[in-house]
Amino acid sequence: MSTEGENKQHAPQAETERIPATTPKRNSLVLMVVIVAVAAMLAFAPYMARRTRNNSGNPSSEIKGKLAPEFSLESLQGQTVHLADFRGKAVLLNFWATWCQPCKIEMPWFEQMQQQYGAQGLQVVGIAMDDASKEDIAKFAKEMGVNYPILLGKESVGDAYGGVQFLPSTFFIDRNGKIVDRVFGLKSRSEIEDDIKLSLGHATVAER
Repeated sequence: MSTEGENKQHAPQAETERIPATTPKRNSLVLMVVIVAVAAMLAFAPYMARRTRNNSGNPSSEIKGKLAPEFSLESLQGQTVHLADFRGKAVLLNFWATWCQPCKIEMPWFEQMQQQYGAQGLQVVGIAMDDASKEDIAKFAKEMGVNYPILLGKESVGDAYGGVQFLPSTFFIDRNGKIVDRVFGLKSRSEIEDDIKLSLGHATVAER
């Protein structure tokens, strides 16, 4: 009887001895999950537009297939540029910012495609949705070797295009001024090129 009683007394003690052994492991796992989550938030935060917009313009889901909204924006050279200035050309309209890392990946592709498809009627146009000064944007564009017009963006223009909540945001406009596709975030070079061909009239939606 005394042995059984001793066993009953020791059982809880053995259980309490196991708890400290497992708790640090659980704490370490929770800490790792928190660190990964915070790192992911920090990584993706810069890709979001710095201003949260209410979709006061055309919702982005409904703008495809419609005429691209007209705009009037200042270029880095101080000229006033309208979307209508490019009527008859296929336009790749790219909303970007100097702090946007995916934008830096896309811009060399746009430069190459402007050179490759420019003679066929493509015009790449960049709209800087940036808090940086005009001089800093111009310096950045020069360092990137940009060979297409860069315009200084306005929130009203972003709203007209459905609210540019994420950068980069790219709209592909055909020769008649209609939006044939829009892309949010970084896409592959081949996907961008397919949309360029579509806007130029080299492909149809059915073929895609």
